Amino acid sequence: MRMRMNQIVKAASAAAFAVALCASDLSAQTAFAGQNVPYETYTYDYYEDIKYTPAAYIPDGALTGAKIGCGDFLSPQDLNTDEDGNVYIADTGNSRVVVLDSSMKLVRVIDSFDNGGTEDHFSSPQGVYKSMSGNLYIADSGKNRVVELDGDDKLVQIIENPQSDVLAEGYVFTPLKVAVDYADRVYVIAQNQFEGIMAFDEAGQFIGFTGTIKVQISPWQIFWRRFSTREQRARQQLFIPTEFTGMEIDEDGFVYATNVDSEGQQSVRRLNPSGEDVIQQTAVPLSGDLDWRLSGASRIVDVVVRNQGIYSILDSSRGRIFTYDHEGNLLYIFGGMGSQEGTFTTPVAIDTIGEQVLVLDSNKNLIDLFKPTAYGSLINQAVGLRYDGDEVQAVECWREVLKLDSNFELAYTGIGKSYLAAGDNKEAMRCFKIGNNKQYYSIAWKRYRNEILKDHLNAILTLVIVLAVLLVVWKKVLKKKVLQIRRERRMSNV
Repeated sequence: MRMRMNQIVKAASAAAFAVALCASDLSAQTAFAGQNVPYETYTYDYYEDIKYTPAAYIPDGALTGAKIGCGDFLSPQDLNTDEDGNVYIADTGNSRVVVLDSSMKLVRVIDSFDNGGTEDHFSSPQGVYKSMSGNLYIADSGKNRVVELDGDDKLVQIIENPQSDVLAEGYVFTPLKVAVDYADRVYVIAQNQFEGIMAFDEAGQFIGFTGTIKVQISPWQIFWRRFSTREQRARQQLFIPTEFTGMEIDEDGFVYATNVDSEGQQSVRRLNPSGEDVIQQTAVPLSGDLDWRLSGASRIVDVVVRNQGIYSILDSSRGRIFTYDHEGNLLYIFGGMGSQEGTFTTPVAIDTIGEQVLVLDSNKNLIDLFKPTAYGSLINQAVGLRYDGDEVQAVECWREVLKLDSNFELAYTGIGKSYLAAGDNKEAMRCFKIGNNKQYYSIAWKRYRNEILKDHLNAILTLVIVLAVLLVVWKKVLKKKVLQIRRERRMSNV
């Protein structure tokens, strides 16, 4: 009992520290969760029903090429940020890369480089990525190559015309997106390449495909194709591997990649060096909207890996941003289609600087900026503490979240885990029940059952012994009674 009290006292002390931590981190926030936004903000509960929520992020201005001072963007297709907060924009229509600092001020424009003494220009670059080593990689789509430049914008190497037995004869290499891991392995999403993401070593040599996703064909589809005419088969969907749309590398070297999924089951993967998907997920699909039967599944086009296991994916069909934690729990949704600030017409890329979210719109030719509200910041902080294993310190952040949104199920799970760590299994059961977390409810129930048995073991053993003695006595009394009745019957018969 004393040990349990010590645990609870420690939990209370940590919780008090977390209160101060949450308060200090949010004191500078000027955005409020109830602030009006030009889009719906919601999430899904355990039963996959929509639950409207306060806004986790609100619009925080927009950047155009003219505002930056480099002239208007023209159909930009990608953006990337580095650890210093610099922003790199693939301004596709203008065949250039625009570089901004963390204050969104223009640093330079890269539209050419020295290639063996000759001035070489880009042609419709659609992807850009700053590696951990500091080099800049440009998917120069119009010239069928990936260009690597160093920190001084000098040419390091050009990756083009890959050769391999696994590539079809006459294959034309047209890179669309590029990403680079800590070992300088280069990953490329290429046009009309459905075998997976193309991987190159640090010297630019093609080493194979990673993350190939095979389409599953149902028995009905097989039957229909067998008995359909040539014209009918031509109109049917081609059963080819799924198309990748965007990617980013996390700090551990895993590739987060988005893909087209017309079934709305999984549109983001975390690929290890062997190309296996090791992403964690709940029973809820990792594919954006769940209620889409009448309007089609979300088309996820890009992903950004954020701090402490959080990642966000971008839906180009409805202009929404879906954010998940490292376990695949949906945290919040924001964004939408439209002409107002903070809405999109053709969102194509997403990235972050700290908690700030940047979304590139290729039709509006601008970058939309979003900042977190107190509600969104509390969720980010609580998830971060939980990711670091500080369940107890996260509890007060979760309590603050529930003050703003009493239906946030993950908050109940977070609070329940803190009670579980403190040994208060009964209260943990209550929280897990409200949060619809059956897995942890089962754990708490088993611990609570064992706790009851342990606390009442002496009484239970005493009761069992007494019942056993009474049963023996009862059997003896009953046996004696039966013998007496039989004796009396024999006597009466005589």
